[in-house]
Amino acid sequence: MAGQNSSQQDVVVNHIFDARRERVFKAWTDPKLVQRWWGPHGFTSPVCELDVRPGGAFRIHMQGPDGTIYPMIGVYREIVEPERLAFSNTPLDDKDNPLFEILTTVTFVERDGKTHVSVHNRILMTTPGAEMYLQGMEEGWSQSLECLEEIVMEKIA
Repeated sequence: MAGQNSSQQDVVVNHIFDARRERVFKAWTDPKLVQRWWGPHGFTSPVCELDVRPGGAFRIHMQGPDGTIYPMIGVYREIVEPERLAFSNTPLDDKDNPLFEILTTVTFVERDGKTHVSVHNRILMTTPGAEMYLQGMEEGWSQSLECLEEIVMEKIA
């Protein structure tokens, strides 16, 4: 993807939640909740460590239905509760080498008791072999947000 203009490197996924934005924001910042929704359908997150503060690190391991672990690390760059989160995220290969780096900015806008969430992903760096992962990014985020919807609709979230 190197050499493409930024609009071709951006992936934006939007979702409307029938919940207040404080509740939706919390589901992005509480590790126990993030662990339950992060990843596409059929994936789990056996490791979910979040230090939610500017400069704080996170580590999430997604596990696919076949048992394959997909580790990811990142750093929170901006937190404006309950309006916006920005963080870098870097999936790692099986030798803990970066595959690519993305800057993700999540905005939360409440209208009429519903929260409009926009997940904007800007690809900052790629390595050979990253394309197969990047091709599924839009679908993966869409499915993750569907899982998140189930969490925010629960009475105990």
